[in-house]
Amino acid sequence: MMKISQDFAPPFKLIAPFFILGSIFYLLSTLYVFSFNVNELSFTDPKVLSFTHLFLLGFVMMIIFGAMAQLVPVVLEVGHFGVELFYAIWPLLLIGTLLMVFGFLYSSALLPYGGVIVLTSMMIFVGEIFLTIAKVKKLTLVMSSVLISNTFLFFGIIFGLLMALSYAGTISVDITSLLKAHVFSVLGGYIAITIMGLSIVLVPMFTLSHSFSLRPLEISITLMSVTVVLAIIASLFHLETLSFIADVLAVVAMLVYAYLIFIIYKIRPRKENDIYAISLMFSYSSLVVSIAIGLLYFVKGTENYLLASMWLLFFGFFGFLITGHIYKIIPFLVWFERFSPLVGKQKVPMLVDMVPTKSSQAQFVFGAVGVLLVTAALLFTSKALIGAGASFLVMSALAFLRNVLYMINFK
Repeated sequence: MMKISQDFAPPFKLIAPFFILGSIFYLLSTLYVFSFNVNELSFTDPKVLSFTHLFLLGFVMMIIFGAMAQLVPVVLEVGHFGVELFYAIWPLLLIGTLLMVFGFLYSSALLPYGGVIVLTSMMIFVGEIFLTIAKVKKLTLVMSSVLISNTFLFFGIIFGLLMALSYAGTISVDITSLLKAHVFSVLGGYIAITIMGLSIVLVPMFTLSHSFSLRPLEISITLMSVTVVLAIIASLFHLETLSFIADVLAVVAMLVYAYLIFIIYKIRPRKENDIYAISLMFSYSSLVVSIAIGLLYFVKGTENYLLASMWLLFFGFFGFLITGHIYKIIPFLVWFERFSPLVGKQKVPMLVDMVPTKSSQAQFVFGAVGVLLVTAALLFTSKALIGAGASFLVMSALAFLRNVLYMINFK
């Protein structure tokens, strides 16, 4: 289990907006599902592009940036290079995300503006993280993963901006040649490697697991890094064989990572299945099923399988991995800032007391049912199942937003 110190943690008021806005965007993403027409869905559909950026930028990136603001200095045991910069990151990411979403839906002229603002937000983030890491003489495996992931994020947003400018007609580039490079840089290079690095700190800390080998993590990060580089080259030079190799390596990298999480979970001394544990069970199960459905796509060539696979990756894996960790991260941060000075002076709550049990359980049940129904709707092109799944997801997202606000304001 990695050493964690709170001595260099930034103030919670810096991080809270990231979690609140991320929860709101999660709710908006679930409402968006009602607009899906399963008979016409395609990855080139502006609605799908808009939804993807709403979910990834508004929810996934917003939460990850907030978590990184807290975790990077804590693990490195150095202060942020410029912690005040995070006060600018979330407003820029908020504005840029909204412009991108409305740009895909209503006016492509908005895309360059949204792309530039998102680029600015992420460049501030990447620059601040790099300068913070530069203060450390020796990097751990986790911090190396942060360095690698943020490097890929830099390239991913450059590719994305070029595509946005071309989509709006400002410049002329081959969007199809940049698409896979953009997707792999962001999903594989940044989000996947960041999740690998952060979860290997957070999961053992929250489950009290220890004495496990980090060799699978080294393998999965290395494989994913090679995957992204190969995918970028294959995308830019239209090399189909290399592209296929990248796909295979991506699957292997995620399976090796899932195996490591299984080992950590298996040796945990804390056996009770709280909301955190069951969220992670559903998350990693969704990852495995997503990979299986993705493999069916390569066999059958039906786009519905690929859509269902990506849906499970987004809402099943990313969604439940993030929401599950929120139930540990927010109580921990709020307790440390608000209640730790009172220890020994008066009665203080335990972390478990700060999590609304019934509401969090309802959020999980509604969310899990919703994800499964939408997955079935995509596989069998059922409009009825889409509506039912979206309804469950909205109820789950409302409960999640309520729970986040409850934990942040716990007194």
